[in-house]
Amino acid sequence: MANLGWASRAATAESSAPRFAADDLLALMPIDLRQPVDMREVMARLADDSDLLEFKPLYGAHTLCVQGRIDAQQVGFISNNGPIDVAGANKATHFIQRCCQLGHPIVYLQNTTGYMVGRESEQAGMIKHGSKMIQAVTSATVPQITIQCGASFGAGNYGMCGRGYSPRFLFSWPLAKTAVMGGEQAAQTMRIVAEAAAARKGAVADSALLDAQSAKIVEMFDAQADAFYTSGLLLDDGVIDPRETRAVLAECLAMCRDASDRRLNPMQFGVARP
Repeated sequence: MANLGWASRAATAESSAPRFAADDLLALMPIDLRQPVDMREVMARLADDSDLLEFKPLYGAHTLCVQGRIDAQQVGFISNNGPIDVAGANKATHFIQRCCQLGHPIVYLQNTTGYMVGRESEQAGMIKHGSKMIQAVTSATVPQITIQCGASFGAGNYGMCGRGYSPRFLFSWPLAKTAVMGGEQAAQTMRIVAEAAAARKGAVADSALLDAQSAKIVEMFDAQADAFYTSGLLLDDGVIDPRETRAVLAECLAMCRDASDRRLNPMQFGVARP
C-alpha cells in the first residue's frame, strides 16, 4: 500500500542511491543478445535503495512488471527476459492500466526478440492479447520513457513503446540492437525461400551462392541494427553510457513532473498587425 503513492504524483520520499554499483551495468548486457539476462539486475541498479516490488511475478514470468522509485519518484518498470507471450502481454496491459490509475510514469527497459510466434501461441490468442498491450501503450495517460538496453526486434519494439509510439524520451545503450529481426534470422528466412523456389522448379539451390547471400544479409542487418546507426536516423534521443541511466531518468522524470505542473494560457484572439 505504501507504494500506491496516493498522496501526490510528485516525489514524496527521500531519494536514496541503489545498493548495487552502476558500473555493473557495463557487464550485465551480453554482446550476443541471444544469451539470457535477468533484467531485474538492471532495475536493481536504477531504483532507489534497489527496492523493487514485482507485479504478478509467477504469471507471465518472462515479462517483468515492477514498482520502484527513481530519485524518490514512483515509477513502473516494464521489461522482458525473453519473448512476450500471451500471459506476459496480459500482465503488461494490466500493469500499464494500474500505473495510469496511480499516475506513475512508466519506464520501459527494452530487451526482447518480439512477441511469441508459433501455432500454440497463435491459438492461445497472441494477436488479440498483444494488440491489447499495444493499445494500452498507445492510450497511456502517464509519461512513458524508453531505454533500449539490448534486443529490440520486430513488434516487440512497438509493444515496449518504441519510437513509433512517441515516448516522452527514448535513449539507447551502446550494445542495443533495433531491427525487424536479427541478421541470422533474416538470412535463414531468405535461404528457406530460395531453396523452396528452386525446389518448385525441380532444381537444387547453389549452396555456395546461398552462403554468400546469407553472409551479406547478416552483415547488412547487423550494421543497420547498431545503436549508433539507428541513433543517426533519429530513432532515439541519443546513445547514453549505461552508468548514467539513473541520472538521465531522474532528469527526464523531473521534466515530465514540471510539465504536468504548468498550465498553458492559450490566446483566444488574433494578433493585430499593421
